[in-house]
Parts: sequence; structure tokens; C-alpha cells
Amino acid sequence: MKAWVRWSALGVIAALMSAGALAQTSATKSKSLTEKEAAGDSPADPGPLATGLSSKLDRRDVDAAMKKVAAWQISYAQAKFNQQWTYAPLYEGLLVESHAAKDPASEAAVVKNAEGFKWDLLDDRFPHADDEAIGRTYLALYQEKPDPVKMAATKAIMDRLVARQDDPKKLLWWWCDALYMAPPVMARLSKITGDRKYLDTMDKEWWETYDVLYNKHEDLYFRDETFLQKTEKNGKPLFWSRGNGWVLAGLAQVLELMPKDYPTRPKYEAEFKAMAAKIASLQPADGMWRTGLLDPESYSAGEVSGTAFYTYAMAWGVNNGLLDAKVYKPVVARGWAGMVSHIYASGRLGAIQPIGAAPDSFTASSSYVYGVGGFLLAGSEIDKMKK
Repeated sequence: MKAWVRWSALGVIAALMSAGALAQTSATKSKSLTEKEAAGDSPADPGPLATGLSSKLDRRDVDAAMKKVAAWQISYAQAKFNQQWTYAPLYEGLLVESHAAKDPASEAAVVKNAEGFKWDLLDDRFPHADDEAIGRTYLALYQEKPDPVKMAATKAIMDRLVARQDDPKKLLWWWCDALYMAPPVMARLSKITGDRKYLDTMDKEWWETYDVLYNKHEDLYFRDETFLQKTEKNGKPLFWSRGNGWVLAGLAQVLELMPKDYPTRPKYEAEFKAMAAKIASLQPADGMWRTGLLDPESYSAGEVSGTAFYTYAMAWGVNNGLLDAKVYKPVVARGWAGMVSHIYASGRLGAIQPIGAAPDSFTASSSYVYGVGGFLLAGSEIDKMKK
């Protein structure tokens, strides 16, 4: 073997070993952190807010805001990337932002981590929907460049879910957030495989959750059964902003993937329209929904994660003809402007409520990956709106 060939081969091997060591180091670091620590933080001094960004719904302005936030998030958190539900919206947001804003670095970061995870899902508390959420990323990447390994683990988990014996005394998706975590995965798998068993199982479980947690008088979801009798300070029922954001975003994604002739599709469309109308009617003047929906006076500031998922879903509804553009584009515009005002010079997106299950406090600097994912989803739909 010639010397230059030998040293070239050794160089490749060394590079691969180095990359593997780096991935292992990142994975070990991520595992040593709590779920909340890995997902974000709330520094005392996040630096100054960004200048030079515009909140206009112009494609160049929207793309600039998305690129700035995406680049910061990747740089700041990639060593902590993991398979938890907290990161599923971020990976999805980075994928759509990459295409909308022509920003290949975002997709490259997602692919790198998916390969590092060996395309596996967490599987130590089956059938918990949170652990299935990352499957949406693997399936989306499979659709771009089909390779059986990309969807094998997700399909295996969903096959177990379909075959699972229901417990009539307990909901499978007993908290409303679950309607974002698992149903879009099942709907996308059904679309890829052409097998409606995934969609049929999803449909059955969705309406069981709806029957228990959906308040038909308010057109909103309680977070779980423990909230059915909880009230705000003003005596109105307690409805969590991000919880309903998960549902509305999940509805949009299910509808995008569901066949037009699916028997219960009209029910999903009706629910989507009813929820969107209610949530739009509750939007504060600054465009940012409070963490408690029916008592905004009890909460001092607008919050990004709920606002992001609402803005995303309503923009999707306008783009797909389910919502009246004249009514909802102004709602989308106010929501987007409110979020852009919380971008720091570094690219940090603040005002995101930490991990929780109910309305709670947060700081202006508070940034968590699921909120960033929602922001990127919203921007990408606005980008489509302006094409």
C-alpha cells in the first residue's frame, strides 16, 4: 500500500472514531441531565433583545427570524439533543424550517442526531405517547429518502400499539398533550404504508379522549381528568394554553395526513374549526395568549409555546382552506409579531413556559426546545402562506 493511501485510510478511520466519540460524549452528557435541564433554561442575563428583525409577514423577514432562532438553538443545545418528547417538536420544526428558509444546516443537525439514535424510540414505558413523538421525525426523513431502517423501530412500536388490548377503565391518551405526540405519527405511518389500521386505531383512541377531556361548551380541552372541576381565580374553568396548543397543532397534522374520504374526517374538521374560533376569540391585544385561557388578567405576560402552536395551526388552516383568511390572517400576524418581539440578539427565543402540566410562571429569558419547535412550525406555515 502506498504511503499516501495508508495515511488517507488512517485519517478516515480516525475521523470516524472521533465523530463516534463525540456522539457518545453528547449522549452521555444528555443522559446525565434531567428532562427539564436538557430541554432549556432561564438565565438571569440573556443579553439584549434582537434589533433588525421585522415582524412583518414578508417571506424574507419570516425566514430571517426563523434562521436566527434555529441557528442559536442548534448551537446552544445540540450536545443535549435526545429522544424525549421535548425535542420532537424541535426536530420537526428544524426540518420544515430547513426547507422553507433554504437552511440545510437545520436538517443536517436533525439527520445527524437521528443516525446517532440509530432511529430508535424510547421504549421503557410503552404505550406512553410522549416516547412515540420522535417517530414523526424518522418518518418524515424516511419520506425524503426511503430506507427501511429509518422507520423500522417506529413501525414496530405502532404495530404493538395497534395490537394492544384496551383497558376500558383507563384512557390510552389520558392527557390532552398526547393528541400531539402520537396521532400524527400513526397518521403518517398509515400514509406511508397504505395500511389504515394505524389510522383506525388512532381514530378510536382520539375520540375516547375527546369524550372525556373536551368541553363542548367552551370548545377547549382540559389537560386531564384531574382538571375537570378546577377553576381560575375568576371562577371559570381552567384551560391550559399549551395543552390546547398541543391539540390544535395535532389536529392540523392529522388532517394534513388523513385521506379526504376517511369516514370521520368531517368530525376532525369540525373540531379544528371550533377550537380555532374559540382560541382566536381569546387572543389578547399583544397577540400572545396567556398560560391560562379564560382568566388572562391573572397572568402578567404572553407566553410563546401556546402562541406558537396556535399560530402554526391557524396558518395551516388558512393555507388549506379550512379557515377564512380574512378572519384568521390578522390573528396569525398578531401571534407572529408577539413571538418575534421575544427574540434576543443571540437568537434565543424567550417567554416559553418550562415543562409543566398547567398554567404557570416563566421569565422573559425562559427558553425551551418545544416552544422553539412550535415557532419554527409557525414560521414555515407563514412562509407557505406568503408564496
